[in-house]
Amino acid sequence: MLDGSEFVLQALVEADKLTEAQVTSLRESMQEKEMDFDEAIIRSGFVTPHDVGLVKASICEYPFVDITKFDIDIRQSRHMPKSVSERLGAFPLFIIDDIATVGMEDPLDLQAIDELRQVFKKQIDPVVCDTQKLRLLIARSYTLDSGDEEYDDDLEEIDIESNTEPVVAAVNQILFSGVEIKASDIHINPDEKNLLLRYRVDGVLQTHRGPDITMHQGLVQRLKVMANLDVTQTRRPQDGKFRFKHNGIPIDIRLSIIPTIHGENAVMRLLSTASSIGQIKDLGMPAEVREAFTQMIRKPYGIIFVTGPTGSGKTTTLYTALNEINTADRNIMTIEDPVEIRLPLIRQVQVSPEIGMTFASALRSLLRQDPDVILVGEIRDEETAKIAVQSALTGHLVLSTLHTNDAIGAIPRLREFGVPSFAINNALLGVIAQRLVRRVCGNCCFEDGSEHEKMVILGIASSADDSFIAGKGCPKCMNTGYKGRIGVYELLSASKGIRELISQEASAAEIYEVARDEGMRLMLQDGIEKARMGLTTLSEVCKLHATIDEKLSLKTGDDGYKISA
Repeated sequence: MLDGSEFVLQALVEADKLTEAQVTSLRESMQEKEMDFDEAIIRSGFVTPHDVGLVKASICEYPFVDITKFDIDIRQSRHMPKSVSERLGAFPLFIIDDIATVGMEDPLDLQAIDELRQVFKKQIDPVVCDTQKLRLLIARSYTLDSGDEEYDDDLEEIDIESNTEPVVAAVNQILFSGVEIKASDIHINPDEKNLLLRYRVDGVLQTHRGPDITMHQGLVQRLKVMANLDVTQTRRPQDGKFRFKHNGIPIDIRLSIIPTIHGENAVMRLLSTASSIGQIKDLGMPAEVREAFTQMIRKPYGIIFVTGPTGSGKTTTLYTALNEINTADRNIMTIEDPVEIRLPLIRQVQVSPEIGMTFASALRSLLRQDPDVILVGEIRDEETAKIAVQSALTGHLVLSTLHTNDAIGAIPRLREFGVPSFAINNALLGVIAQRLVRRVCGNCCFEDGSEHEKMVILGIASSADDSFIAGKGCPKCMNTGYKGRIGVYELLSASKGIRELISQEASAAEIYEVARDEGMRLMLQDGIEKARMGLTTLSEVCKLHATIDEKLSLKTGDDGYKISA
């Protein structure tokens, strides 16, 4: 570092980023633990590496480059040896003609710039970068790139490590990156000439710089070893699971491999842990829905359904409900395919159709285990539906899921499964339907006047009081404008009026009219309300509108909404 560390410290104090006491603490850490300035700053947490980079840039009079805003090609690592990059704290960001723009921790190190000039045989244009992000870029680039064009002096090391340590490190880097960006799935997709690495974040696939296609076979083989799959089998689909630790936290992975015309396609699902399950109040339900749902799960018997498509957060809602009532005086048992989250005090059973343990057969056996609460992962067939409803009628609280577009759709679906109307009438406590919409990033949100145009698309009258926000995109949200997701809900409670209609085998439309008269609010209404609250955008609500085939229009005497066919 430029002896420069004192200049930087003083500049940070003048910018009100550090106090004198913190400066003293940093100096002591550097001396006692023999750390360099950048490492001490990162570990202290007193100031962000981004702010340090800006101060360095002002002192050095070199530009500051936020590398998170650029798609840096990791193959640039082939232009300089890894050892040189790590020793100098430098990485080539862009190479255009005879000029190499190099991100550096210390651009005033003239000896380093001379060495870089000899390595690249080009003019060097140094820029200042966030030290932490630059080190992560260096580690990621040399881990994920196979380095077909490595220097001769590194060839011997590559041969010694061939297809073992580099592949292991690349898989680890892919997994760690997935955890850090809170991805739900990781896709390793071979194409004809390229290997695509994609992460599903907040429900949307995002493409990231990945390894070279030459590493594909090694990556898949490594994943098979981790999941105890047959490494010699490449022509049949295989499924497995494994666990690894990241920063001391165990992460469960569900692995699926399927052969394609370009090679084996690997998809990994990152499963939540018990520590990620919160309370019902954290799910984002409207107050009236939260209160009614909480009352339902505290009933001694009956059946509650959560409906929605795959990836709509049904499992999280069910686990949160179980977590709320999970006490030592209750025997809670689950039947799942697969078991996604392991919870203490709960007996969880994995369905295994190949040995005859289906949802229906497992549910029969579970009833002999003296359960108080039963969770059936999904009702897929007539037999399971009938046993689940019968269990609710015989003194058990049953929670399960159905694939329907809305809450009311659960009733005709149960009829399709052959469950008698009188059984539905007596067993049903309620049905909650849900979807997930993306949250606006709180770091880059701004008031968006164009959102009012989407009100017309949704068929809603806008008012001057309406205010909507959107996200511009920033490093914290990976330039998407969104960070995290929140649920939108509708709840059908089995009131006296609804029960009478079910016993009369009324149609879904008739049940809908009574439910609306009794005050049931639709998912679309909840989504619009969350957009008004600044939690999401109307663009996300429009996507929701497309999936549930609802149109809302203004109606006098209603609370502002009415569904129309």
